[in-house]
Amino acid sequence: MNQIIQSPQNSLDRIDQNAAAMYLVGLSESGRYTMKHTLDLVASMMTGEANALIFAWQELRFQHVTAIRSQLEGKGYKPATINKILAAVRGVLRSAWQAGQMSAEDYQKAVSVKSVKATTLPAGRELQSGEISALMEACEDDKTPAGVRDAAVIGLMYAAGLRRAEVITLDLADYDQDTGRLTVRGKGNKERIAWLTDGAARALGDWLSVRGGVPGALFVPVNKGGRITTYSRMTSKAVYNMLEKRAEQAGVKHFSPHDMRRTFVSDLLDAGADIVTVSKMAGHANVSTTARYDRRPEDAKRKAAGMLHVPYHGRA
Repeated sequence: MNQIIQSPQNSLDRIDQNAAAMYLVGLSESGRYTMKHTLDLVASMMTGEANALIFAWQELRFQHVTAIRSQLEGKGYKPATINKILAAVRGVLRSAWQAGQMSAEDYQKAVSVKSVKATTLPAGRELQSGEISALMEACEDDKTPAGVRDAAVIGLMYAAGLRRAEVITLDLADYDQDTGRLTVRGKGNKERIAWLTDGAARALGDWLSVRGGVPGALFVPVNKGGRITTYSRMTSKAVYNMLEKRAEQAGVKHFSPHDMRRTFVSDLLDAGADIVTVSKMAGHANVSTTARYDRRPEDAKRKAAGMLHVPYHGRA
C-alpha cells in the first residue's frame, strides 16, 4: 500500500490545525482517549509513526481509506472494530473538510468507503439480579461516604443505563429530588431525561444528604479518610476502579462498566418494556442498537432446541 509521507512542506505547525485534534476535542473524556488510540493505529499503518496529531489527514483519499479497511480485515480485526476505526476516520475527514483543508469532492469520495457487513454479538455480559444485590450490599457495608456514593453510582448506572462518561458529567442541578427527574448529557451533547425510582432514588437521596448542596459535580471524590475535600468531578478511571473494587468485595466476577448498561437494556426488555421506549431511555441513536441487547430471541431459540430429542443413551 502506498504510504502518505508527511513532508516538511505539508506538516502542520499548530496542533489546532490538525483534523484529528479538532475531531477529538468534541468527544467525551473516555471517547477521546479511545479514539486517539484508534487514530494513532491508522497513522501508524500509513506512515509507521503512531501519532495522529502530526498526521496529514487532509491528504487521505478514497483509495487510502479503502486500503485501511483492507489491511484491517487482513489483520483479523473484528467487523465491529473495523467499523469503529472507519467511523473515526470519517469523523476526522469531516473536520478536515469543515476546516477547508480538503475539497467537498475529495471528502465525499473518501468517506464513501462502506463499513464491513457482519452480525456480531455485543461484547460483555449481563449481570444477574443477585450480582446487583451483592454490589449494593458491599457498598452498604462500607459506612464511609464512599460507600454511600458508590451505591448511588451503581444504582444510576443500572436503573438509568448511564455510560461512565455520563455519570461523571452529571451536576447537582441535573437532578430534581422531588420528582426523580435526572437530565443526562449523552454522546454528542444530546440530552435525555431519566427517571429514578425506588432503590436508585433512595441511594441517590442518601448520597445527597452526605454530599450537601454545594454546586458542582453530582459525584465527587472521597479521600482515604472518608472526607469530601473537593467538589471537582470524579474521573472515568475512578468509576472503573470503583466498580472493580466493589465487585471484588461482593464476590462478583469481573464485568465492565458498559455491562451495567447492557444489563439495564436487557432487563427492561425482559420485563416487557417497549423496545422504542428502551432505546430512548438508553440514548441510542438507532433502535437497531438496542435490539442487539435483546436476549429474548435467544431464550426462544433455547426453548425450541429443547423440543428436539437426540436418541443417544451414553456409553455402557
